[in-house]
Amino acid sequence: MKVMLVKDVYKLGRAGDIKKVADGYGRNFLIPQGFAVLATAGALKQTERIRKQAEIRRTEQNSELKGLADQIKGIVVSFGAKAGDTGKLYGSITTQDVATAISEQTRFEVRKQQIDMQPIRNLGEFTAHVRLTMDLVPEVKIVVHREGEVFEEEAAETTEAVAQAVETTEA
Repeated sequence: MKVMLVKDVYKLGRAGDIKKVADGYGRNFLIPQGFAVLATAGALKQTERIRKQAEIRRTEQNSELKGLADQIKGIVVSFGAKAGDTGKLYGSITTQDVATAISEQTRFEVRKQQIDMQPIRNLGEFTAHVRLTMDLVPEVKIVVHREGEVFEEEAAETTEAVAQAVETTEA
């Protein structure tokens, strides 16, 4: 089935593109959700107009979310989890956990569908991509440490805070 995209669709194409998709995907998802229309002769005449409108919409969204992308880019999310001797977690860190942690730090609601990563099942450092728009995809650093242990950066921050507290009490 050939469809013309009316809106940008992640991992498929941008608005105005003509794509060949599976019949079920087009009939059951793209067309009912308003992401695409059948690629008929009448629809093909509107391709350029749809592309221009989508480009304007895309630039507006990118300018609005640019500050948020810069804010998210520097985030380090730390999770304490129970793990076995080999470093394998008893549970997993999911996209929902990461979305909640980012939302708490930025005061902006990030949905779990916007985060590109596999569930984390081991201790260590990982990266995840937060898909704000098709063009803005900041990276987030995820650190998973053993529950009860202190992550190195957190330990450095606490030792600095203790040192500053000692200096102020001595003075």
